[in-house]
Amino acid sequence: MAKKMTDEHKAALAKGRAQGKAVRDYLAALEQERRPGRRVDRETIEAKIPEIQGQIDAEADPAKRVELIQKRLDLEERLVELGNEPDLESLEAAFIDAAAEYSERKGITYSAWREAGVPAATLKAAGVKRTRRPTT
Repeated sequence: MAKKMTDEHKAALAKGRAQGKAVRDYLAALEQERRPGRRVDRETIEAKIPEIQGQIDAEADPAKRVELIQKRLDLEERLVELGNEPDLESLEAAFIDAAAEYSERKGITYSAWREAGVPAATLKAAGVKRTRRPTT
């Protein structure tokens, strides 16, 4: 006969899932932040779109016009991407709440977090201590 899970066990499982989600979401956002290239803000893109549209309207060469149309479409797509970017501050706050206990439970060291791209200040705020592996 199977044992029933206690409420405490269910709560511990739910807490573990929430911590895991906080860690995964934050690490995914960090990876997205580290994309190569210059960061362009929304206002710059919004200002370029009408400028390019004016060039499209004035361009007599059909081949150049289609290149400009593609450039405008790329900028519009980038605006959509900017709207979908995660709120790094709230993800970081959730990570800070979860990281120390998650690290302890999973055996994840400070060095592993740093190599994954987590800033030292974030780990300090989370209470993840610098650790050294014992030498053999």
